[in-house]
Amino acid sequence: MTQLDGKRVLITGGAQGIGLEMAMKFASRGAEIVIADLNEAKLPEAKAKVEALGVAAWGFPVDVTNPASIAALRAQIAAEVGPVDVLVNNAGVVFGGPFTETPLDQHFKTYEVNTFGLVAMTHAFLPDLIERPEAHVVNISSASGFIGLPYGSTYASSKWAVIGFSESIRSEMKVLGHEHLRVTIVCPSYIGTGMFEGAEAPKATSMLEPDYLAEKVVRAVERNRIHVLEPFMVKITPLLRELLPTALYDRIARLFGADISMAQWTGHGGKAESTTGAEAEPASSDQPEPDL
Repeated sequence: MTQLDGKRVLITGGAQGIGLEMAMKFASRGAEIVIADLNEAKLPEAKAKVEALGVAAWGFPVDVTNPASIAALRAQIAAEVGPVDVLVNNAGVVFGGPFTETPLDQHFKTYEVNTFGLVAMTHAFLPDLIERPEAHVVNISSASGFIGLPYGSTYASSKWAVIGFSESIRSEMKVLGHEHLRVTIVCPSYIGTGMFEGAEAPKATSMLEPDYLAEKVVRAVERNRIHVLEPFMVKITPLLRELLPTALYDRIARLFGADISMAQWTGHGGKAESTTGAEAEPASSDQPEPDL
């Protein structure tokens, strides 16, 4: 999709954080923005920020874990906005701490939002996107989708699933002859939104600025790129993981501090963090919750 001017972009979890940064970047290209977020109270302010850039914007509440809520969102967009050209599946949540000390329902919730919610949104809007002359799906995964993440096992595995799902849909669109519909998979390391307070970026890397990552995502859509891997070490991580013996890779990860980078994570006040716009309950009573 080389031209975003006049296109409509739907972003889940778009009322704050990296979701809102992406909304602003798409808007700067002339795209109309539809923000969908669980936190309805934040929608008016986010909508106003986008409109200040001179483009049309809408804000609708949605719970990506509820198929009925997604169906209502789709109907509302069809009635009040019109068809969307780009779907950005950004909504996500993390519950952290040692695996056995984190309640099982919070592990399940991680999959419900990060994996099932993303699949449900794509299932609902993909038929509409296929009907557009050009279309794009952007799925926000994580660098932890390539590696194990101590203190964030279900978060990492939910993001592994996002990568596998995205690659499968990308290939399926080609097989079905829908090559005008592109898929981009975004796999960032730590982002400096406040959600990563207390985390230490592995050696030879640094915290990503939200503005920087959002620009990378928009450029990837404009240039039909399949992957956004940031920073540089994330670009080579899949190759290293495949080529190196596991024991050697583990030693390198330890040397760079990747295996303990989330050990002191506190986020916003030590609560589980959500990019759906809602703040979750603490994942455990005595452990910080990691996010990546």
